[in-house]
Amino acid sequence: MSGTPTRILLADDQDDVRSGFRLVLDSQPDMTVIGEAADGATALDLARRLRPDVVLADIRMPRLDGLELTRLLAGPQAAQPTRVVVVTTFDLDDYVHTALHHGACGFLLKRSGPALLIEGVRAAMAGDALISPQITVRLLRQLSSPPRPRTTAENNPAPDTRPAPLTARERDIVRLVARGSTNQEIATRLFISAGTVKTHLANIQSKLKVRNRVEIAAWAWETGLVLPGA
Repeated sequence: MSGTPTRILLADDQDDVRSGFRLVLDSQPDMTVIGEAADGATALDLARRLRPDVVLADIRMPRLDGLELTRLLAGPQAAQPTRVVVVTTFDLDDYVHTALHHGACGFLLKRSGPALLIEGVRAAMAGDALISPQITVRLLRQLSSPPRPRTTAENNPAPDTRPAPLTARERDIVRLVARGSTNQEIATRLFISAGTVKTHLANIQSKLKVRNRVEIAAWAWETGLVLPGA
């Protein structure tokens, strides 16, 4: 597999953006752009015919927007899920939340530059996910709220169906994932191997019943495991 370049489909309604992305990605020995689409409907058709490894999708496109494209290609109902990384100018909270819940394995801002674009593709192929750091910080602030009072039903709950409890080390890893750290960064921070990080992530996904590290991060934000400034 190491000798096979990652096959990438570009979906963006601006010709100059697609040309710039192609120039950056085709310069990498482990990547090749196999197609381009100027609208979401064409991108959907090309993705289903060409079966790229990764689709880089803008949000605001004619005929079919990038959020719906993401849902159709990467969402729970996708017959053959495709890795989709959203790359956009617009970092509105609604866009970020919707893209991640539709199965996107990354959310990057175009202004983040070519290095992050390349890293985003490699992260997607490795089962990781990148979210532009400025978005992560804002999401932590927006999604973290004080615990609400328990209701009567919650004080007298039905049989427990919550995820299995995480170990202390697993919680440490979840916190770092929620802050946008890659596997290697987590390994360095916790003084463990990248392989051990992957094993922990697999166990975490099983316990939380989630599909990828983006959903792990969403769980951390929504449950308050990660708080602003923590």
